[in-house]
Amino acid sequence: MRYFTVLAAAFLAAASGGNVSQADGSESKVAGPYLGQQPPGLIPEVFAPGLVSTNGWEYGGTFSPDMQEFYFLAQNEKYSDSSFILFKREGETWQETRISARKGQPFIAPDGKTLHLGRRYMERTDAGWSDVKQLDAPFSDILIMRMTASANGTYYFDTYDKDNESAPIRYSRVIDGKYETPKPLSAEINTGTYLSHPFIAPDESYILWDAKRDDGQGNSDIYVSFRKQNGAWGKAINLGDAINTDAWEASASVTPDGKYLFFSRNVGSDSYENVDIFWVDAQVLYDLRPAE
Repeated sequence: MRYFTVLAAAFLAAASGGNVSQADGSESKVAGPYLGQQPPGLIPEVFAPGLVSTNGWEYGGTFSPDMQEFYFLAQNEKYSDSSFILFKREGETWQETRISARKGQPFIAPDGKTLHLGRRYMERTDAGWSDVKQLDAPFSDILIMRMTASANGTYYFDTYDKDNESAPIRYSRVIDGKYETPKPLSAEINTGTYLSHPFIAPDESYILWDAKRDDGQGNSDIYVSFRKQNGAWGKAINLGDAINTDAWEASASVTPDGKYLFFSRNVGSDSYENVDIFWVDAQVLYDLRPAE
């Protein structure tokens, strides 16, 4: 199945090792927050067309907690090989840098100190990011595509398994200074196939992920579950027609300032050669929160 091939390619990219070698940056002509883009309303828009999103493959966009850095993965006319890209704000303009060959999908921990890349990571230093490091057990033997973390350090992550289309999304808390053995989330989240790319809210009040489910649009859709007052996860809620189409939508996250929902969508053929990053006002997500 083509979708599973896409997941396999994503994982293989995440599994590539190597150090980060910073290339020379080039200053863009855009200025202001969000790479100088006019914020969207309640209808998703392509993020930074011609600058970030092109006729090629751009995926997994994420901002740093201070909103001064934007990371994503790309392969397009500008970057012929799969690349890990950074836009960094310098004053009012943004500096574009190819950090390295493609790494795992980036996610920066809420404290800004760790850049997660699946089961690998980099640490923030005075000189920038460290070399790529490997997570210790119990994560070192798990094939992880996207690792995210809450403000208290709890990990939420997916599992790539070519022999199991229903491999669960799991979590692991810090107990007595060590991470516990990962546990699968409840059936509210772990129902369907291709359960992938979780994003946990910093306060763990909701979780986003993508999956193929019977109530979906036919391909991968993005879902949200809100945590109940008793601590249990609520039912999975499809983000609806404004976000999900009959195309592949995946890899959703909310900007650290809580204002915008980012996600990726295949806007090309089944070859997935034209994947763009979209954004939309996060109110579309908050409006789905059930009343208790």
